[in-house]
Amino acid sequence: MEAATKQSVTNRLLAVKSASGKTYSQLAAETGLTNVYVAQLLRRQAQLKPDTVPKLREALPDLTDELIGAMMSSPWRSYDPNLIQEPTVYRLNEAVMHFGESIKEIINEDFGDGIMSAIDFYCSVDKIKGVDGNNRVVVTLDGKYLSHSEQRTENMVSRINLRGSTSE
Repeated sequence: MEAATKQSVTNRLLAVKSASGKTYSQLAAETGLTNVYVAQLLRRQAQLKPDTVPKLREALPDLTDELIGAMMSSPWRSYDPNLIQEPTVYRLNEAVMHFGESIKEIINEDFGDGIMSAIDFYCSVDKIKGVDGNNRVVVTLDGKYLSHSEQRTENMVSRINLRGSTSE
C-alpha cells in the first residue's frame, strides 16, 4: 500500500473513531483488545483478524466494508521519522534510552541471554493516581521472552537438508 493510500485510509478510520465519540480505552473495553492495539488497528499498524470484526463493527458501526477490508490486509508497520520530534514520543524514546541498559541487564539476569519479543507483544496505557494525588501514566510493555540460541551447525535445518541433497 502506498503511503498516500495508507494515510488516506488511516484518516478515514480516525474520522470514524472521532465521530463515534469513543476513546481508545472505551473501544478496547468493547472489543476485548488493548487500547494500544485498537489505536494500532485504526492507524493501520496492525492487522484486523476475522474473529474481531463483529466486535469492532459493533463498537464502530460506521466502519464500511471497504475500511474493514483495508484493516484486514497486511499492514505497513511503518512510521513517520519526524514522529520522534513529537514531545510525548520523544519522552518515551528518551525513557527507553535512559532505562534500556538497566532493563536489558535485568532481563538477562532474570531470564538469561535473550530479548523481549515485539511480535508476541501486548501494550497498554493506563491512568492512575500517584501517592501525591497527581495523575500518572502507566505504559505496560508485555512481550514474550525469546532466548538467543547457540548457532550449532548440527541444528541448522538448511545445513541438514543440504547434506542430504543429492545435487552437487
